[in-house]
Amino acid sequence: MRLRNYPRNFWIICLALLFFMISFNIILPEMNQFITNLGGINQKGLIITLFTISAAISRPFSGKLSDTIGRKKVMIFGMIVGVLVTLLYPLSGLVTFLSLRFLHGFSAGFLPTGATALVTDILPPENRGVGMGVWGTFISAGIGVGQIIASWITLNWGLDVLFMVAASFGVISGIMVTLLKETLPNPQPFKWTLLKIKWNDVVEPSVIPAAIVMFCSAISTGLVFVVTPDICGFLGINNKGWFFGFYVISTVLIRLFVSGLSDKIGRRKTLIIGLSFMVISMSMIAFSATIEFFTISSIVFGISTGISSPTLFAWMADLSHEDRRGIGAGTLFIALEVGIMLGALSTLVTYNNAPDSILRVFIVGVSFSVLAIIYLIWHLHKRDSIT
Repeated sequence: MRLRNYPRNFWIICLALLFFMISFNIILPEMNQFITNLGGINQKGLIITLFTISAAISRPFSGKLSDTIGRKKVMIFGMIVGVLVTLLYPLSGLVTFLSLRFLHGFSAGFLPTGATALVTDILPPENRGVGMGVWGTFISAGIGVGQIIASWITLNWGLDVLFMVAASFGVISGIMVTLLKETLPNPQPFKWTLLKIKWNDVVEPSVIPAAIVMFCSAISTGLVFVVTPDICGFLGINNKGWFFGFYVISTVLIRLFVSGLSDKIGRRKTLIIGLSFMVISMSMIAFSATIEFFTISSIVFGISTGISSPTLFAWMADLSHEDRRGIGAGTLFIALEVGIMLGALSTLVTYNNAPDSILRVFIVGVSFSVLAIIYLIWHLHKRDSIT
């Protein structure tokens, strides 16, 4: 399927996720400084941890609702929560701020789950690798743009304006979502009984292999979110989104060349390649003593995620049952959030806000990436799978 043949719904959801990711990520580079100003210099790891805990809690609900009331309604709810919480950040003290970070996670728990189920509905199986690559490119672009412009906005206009800009991007995302055509056949009206969650609403067993790999790789993402803004400061880089700026360039470019790779050689072999780059990137960040080396490490990290992320979502779509795609997407996102959470939480032990602790931080990322590679090699040789 050529790109011009993808339906209108596909491009609308790509744009909606682009603006949604900008809204989320534009505030992240300045969060360490924000919590420091509030007297929480030693609680930096909680910025990501609390967010991901609530996002993970919300996934079973968003997955079930996505498969019952519809993808669109789930996404709209997530957008509304995100915008309201973002506008409240400037009014908060330390405890309130941490509470808002927890609430903000519910937004991430809803909108991407509904979006992933909708994209899975649209993409034909034989082109999922390419389609997920394109979709992931918009997401990565949102992450990169948000991170790049964050410090520039803060330096020129202050944190209050930064939060207002973030909320504005969330509103634009919501407008895009309203333009979508619902893809769930015969959606049900909302009923409070739909919020009763059973275990089979939490985890889709068929996608567990993809979830295991997602969890291990997401550990590294949690580390990067917490520590790279500080590394920029250690190296004398004023823009705290420097790492993510070069990351997004490399991840977008690599997707242009390898987005169909997993459709050709299989998901698991492609993931082994992607995670090998993850091991290299984590090792490079740990030993970054110059701006140039740090920049190269971000490029390698972008190559890793550019290969791995769309492949994991394509693998999830392959493995998930057609009538449980929302729950399947929720399962993968739970693994993502728990991985990011544990990666961020580990920095409370390994990171002392000084350069001498950077190596300890990223040893964790290397270890889990290697574990994921070992699991994939075992799975490739010992387990049957669609790809």
